[in-house]
Amino acid sequence: MTERPPLILGSTSRYRREMLQRLRLPFDVQSPQVDETPHTGETPPALALRLALAKAREVATRFPQAAVIGSDQVADLAGRPIGKPGDHQRATEQLRAMRGRAVVFQTAVAVVCLARHYEASALVPVTVRFRDLSDAEIEHYLQAEQPYDCAGSAKSEALGIALLSAIESDDPTALVGLPLIKTCELLRGAGIDPLVP
Repeated sequence: MTERPPLILGSTSRYRREMLQRLRLPFDVQSPQVDETPHTGETPPALALRLALAKAREVATRFPQAAVIGSDQVADLAGRPIGKPGDHQRATEQLRAMRGRAVVFQTAVAVVCLARHYEASALVPVTVRFRDLSDAEIEHYLQAEQPYDCAGSAKSEALGIALLSAIESDDPTALVGLPLIKTCELLRGAGIDPLVP
């Protein structure tokens, strides 16, 4: 096999960077220049997959020798996408809408390496069941953690776990934004195995 390609994370998300660091692979970070506006009628799973691929492809055009990881996550409440709230008011509205309900976090990952003519993607859904939260619990949580940059207004890896009654997934890392089990599989296809030095 030829020398393994350099690895680039096509994302400026600190959460995805922290997740990828777990694999102990050297990598660079590039910001993908992608319009993330949903298409009319686009479902949350389709949106997540399209954006993950678009991000990986866009960065790969600038770094064709590299294996580029793109990822996207869309919170899916009964088929309706729930984005990053951006502020306290929207986060409050999101958590009130989700209390007592199941939300599917549609997490997509793609790996593109133009030099190897390799492109693959996968969708890893995570079902999160929210407790029937009181307004006071929601307010306390938001004041404590201010998760305004997180889809669905919650960080399960921190205090946000107290909002939940269950998490159902084949890959627990998917909820944080980068499904590492599937990422490893796609990277092996591109010639990068985290367990082979």
